[in-house]
Amino acid sequence: QVQVVESGGGLVQPGGSLRLSCEASGSRSSFNVMGWYRQAPGEQREVVAQIHVSGNTNYADSVKGRFTISRNIHMTMVYLQMNNLKPEDTAVYYCNARSPGGEVWGQGTQVTVSS
Repeated sequence: QVQVVESGGGLVQPGGSLRLSCEASGSRSSFNVMGWYRQAPGEQREVVAQIHVSGNTNYADSVKGRFTISRNIHMTMVYLQMNNLKPEDTAVYYCNARSPGGEVWGQGTQVTVSS
């Protein structure tokens, strides 16, 4: 059974940077889209960034120019480089991986931006 596991969250000051990682394990990846979502307290989960097997990417307007999503060639790892972090970026960040057979979610990693 395929699982995805996030790592790299933590506490950072405004203006700082963090890099999140997501690893897919359990079987050879057949994912065609991997992405990051986030959910702040009292808010709905929202998409942050996605990357397709083609390499195409898309970002939420709120993170464009600050966050960068990347992957390895096998689509078994996906990363989110977050720069110039703001307090409103505070949330639990979830990794999502999609294949024609369905999708998998990670458990989430907390990102807190505070001075």
